[in-house]
Amino acid sequence: MKRILFILNILFAAVLAAQAQPKITFDKNVQELGYVLWRNPVTITYHFTNTGDKPLVISKVTSSCGCTEVDWTKSPIAAGEKGMVTAVFDAEAIGHFYKEVGIYCNASYRPIYLEFNGEVTADAKNYSFTHPVAFGAIRLDKDEIEFNDVNKGDHPEFDILVANTSNKAYSPVLMHLPPYLSAKAVPEVLGRGKNGKIIVTLDTEKLPKFGITRTSVYLSRYPGDKVGSDNEIPVSAVLLPDFSGLTEQQKNNPPQISLSTTQLEFPPLKPNQKKSQNVIITNTGKNDLVIQDMQVFNIALAVNLKKTVLKPGESAKLKITVLGDNLSRVKGTPRVLMITNDPKKPSVTIRVKAKIKQP
Repeated sequence: MKRILFILNILFAAVLAAQAQPKITFDKNVQELGYVLWRNPVTITYHFTNTGDKPLVISKVTSSCGCTEVDWTKSPIAAGEKGMVTAVFDAEAIGHFYKEVGIYCNASYRPIYLEFNGEVTADAKNYSFTHPVAFGAIRLDKDEIEFNDVNKGDHPEFDILVANTSNKAYSPVLMHLPPYLSAKAVPEVLGRGKNGKIIVTLDTEKLPKFGITRTSVYLSRYPGDKVGSDNEIPVSAVLLPDFSGLTEQQKNNPPQISLSTTQLEFPPLKPNQKKSQNVIITNTGKNDLVIQDMQVFNIALAVNLKKTVLKPGESAKLKITVLGDNLSRVKGTPRVLMITNDPKKPSVTIRVKAKIKQP
């Protein structure tokens, strides 16, 4: 009998050892860079987390061409910890490109491939493609700052590419930064026709609450510039709920949100029109689903949800209305964001496509 128990203990230990493995989970496996300037190296960063229960070790990272230099977190990454892989792409030819980065690690017996793609342009003076957002003679590649699905303790960065098309030197500055945001321009001064970037960093410890926090910052276009709607940049941060205190019963019987669609498209509206569509929210899980927070990201949208707690199997109708009067004043992407108690989908976004009908 003792011999049988001894053998069973060995087998049980072997099963546990086999189950304990590192696991690498990337926030993005594919990155679309859009337009890239020829002979203007761009850095692509892939963030990852060891979601396994053994230390993760990356032994080698390869690139698909000599135009890309790679680097990575070389020390072992403990379970639950984060790391990064970077690729510096220096375009050798004009036109479309598709590149791969291969990750060799102890979480997979095969290499894991990451991708990035875009188009190289040679016109360094015409920034209308690479920097489509104009603030006078200063052009940016984005018209809003988004920190999606961050956790307490994170310090994520958001890059805004900036180009100076004026005939004077320019120092990129963001005004009216709240305490949880900081910004740094690289380089600090852009000469005529030159480009750089503004790195915006979020301190999640200073966010006022879990869920959605919204504010605006303002781009200084020249010394002494003032804040106004014409230089406003909307900012949003989504701090995910903390699920670390869930019991085993709650983990095994979670709520589960299901949407009839995550994107709505409206026909062109007249300025004085408003049109509505519905999204059906269903709880397909085993516990009550709670919509803890919901916000629209611009003044052209209005929402109506009469029920924020759904029992298992229950559904509710979310009415989303587009207001034609405000569409022309929209900055950023029209969307609705919900924070829920579904551990697998704590944040859900519904994107809305709408525009004013041309006369």
